[in-house]
Amino acid sequence: MNLLDYLLKQTHAWSAVFAQERTRLRALTVAVGLLCGMGRRTVTRAITFHGNTQKDWSADYKVFSRSPWTPRALFHPILESALQAQPMDHIVISTDDTRVWRNGQHVPQTQWHRDPMGPPFQTNLRWGHRFLQASLVLPLYQQDGQSAARSIPVRFEIAPVVKKPGKQATPQQHQRYRQQKKKQNLSVQFVALTHEVRQQLDETGHQHQRLIQVGDGSFCNRTVFRPDWEAQNVTIIARCRKDIVLCHRAAGPGPRFYDPVKFTPAQVRRDGRRGRWQTTQIFHGGCYREVRYKEKTPIYWQGGAGQRPVRLLVVAPVGYRTSKNGRKYYRKPAYLLTTDLTTAAPVILQAYFDRWGIEVNHRDEKETLGVGQAQVWNPHSVTKVPALLVAMYSWLLLAGLHCYGPTRTEVYEPLPKWRRGAKRPSCLDLVTLLRRQLTEKPSPFANGTVAPSYATMVTNAAA
Repeated sequence: MNLLDYLLKQTHAWSAVFAQERTRLRALTVAVGLLCGMGRRTVTRAITFHGNTQKDWSADYKVFSRSPWTPRALFHPILESALQAQPMDHIVISTDDTRVWRNGQHVPQTQWHRDPMGPPFQTNLRWGHRFLQASLVLPLYQQDGQSAARSIPVRFEIAPVVKKPGKQATPQQHQRYRQQKKKQNLSVQFVALTHEVRQQLDETGHQHQRLIQVGDGSFCNRTVFRPDWEAQNVTIIARCRKDIVLCHRAAGPGPRFYDPVKFTPAQVRRDGRRGRWQTTQIFHGGCYREVRYKEKTPIYWQGGAGQRPVRLLVVAPVGYRTSKNGRKYYRKPAYLLTTDLTTAAPVILQAYFDRWGIEVNHRDEKETLGVGQAQVWNPHSVTKVPALLVAMYSWLLLAGLHCYGPTRTEVYEPLPKWRRGAKRPSCLDLVTLLRRQLTEKPSPFANGTVAPSYATMVTNAAA
């Protein structure tokens, strides 16, 4: 079975997502055109990819603007298939937000966002959408000890910012704005997404597996850490600031709950009396590496988790050299807070190190696949088109693992001389292979007048 056969077989599970079979086939046709097309990933380029330039194009746009399907439903069969790809003791999901830049000032749900690629001395703003993505981590290194973990996107939902009222707004409008900020911010959506994923896992027979939800520093707040996650068999891991105020529980009788002696994560790292350094082996960067860490539990974060105990893990800075005999530099230390007090520390650390996979997903989605480049303005289309493309990206990653394994084999195109060290196929390798298979075996789901070929792909990209 090749990539194309796997995609055609697995996307039959989308029959429950769309109201009619013809709608599913049309959406699949557009999705393959977006995935394999060249140039900007627009809906018209997807139509042109299958040679349908002389047909009515309105039905392809109405799949997104009028068809009653939800983007979240696309990922339900993806999550179940990904869980079956490899047996796991616990389920690790990395969640992060990402921005997709747009130019149109009248595109629904677009706002000004801080540009994360801007210089540290200047805050730059850019216009676009904000999405919240969750990726399932497949620990492939547990099979052969050499393959890096692969993250499979299992959620991709828009997360707009509440619009601030203008200078002429009334006090009631400002009060309504403050209430909406508390109910519709990113942390609230993170909590709702975690609850929804946990519920789906329980309904599909994974109720006994612990869900480990890993986030970055933006999710280290009271909204995320106050709920009772232990009762739901969920672990929250987030990177915290080095200056947050922590404490132990007050000793002795009396109504006092928090100990008056406070400390910070930076003090735990520097003070030798606050725990001892331990070492463990963590898989990162293609091999197992020794990582030094400190552990302190149970402690309390009065301003965040309140009276729920948390656990602090301090990861020592890692030394590196830019040349063989050069000076040794050190990266910054990492401070992690988790709601899990019992799971072994190496498991928690490995889950956080594997979070890097979602950053790879963001790069593939925006640079290789062009998520957000589709020129759509309908309120439903601006959420459905990116979600459909990300869902096809997830199926493509699973197809590569199922058909050819986690390593790069001879079935892929030869690498250039400066990239001979690549051990696993990239997203571009998988897309290139899928294009070749489409030219060898034209897709039966597309009703195009011209079978895809390399010549037509280049011609359509230049049209």
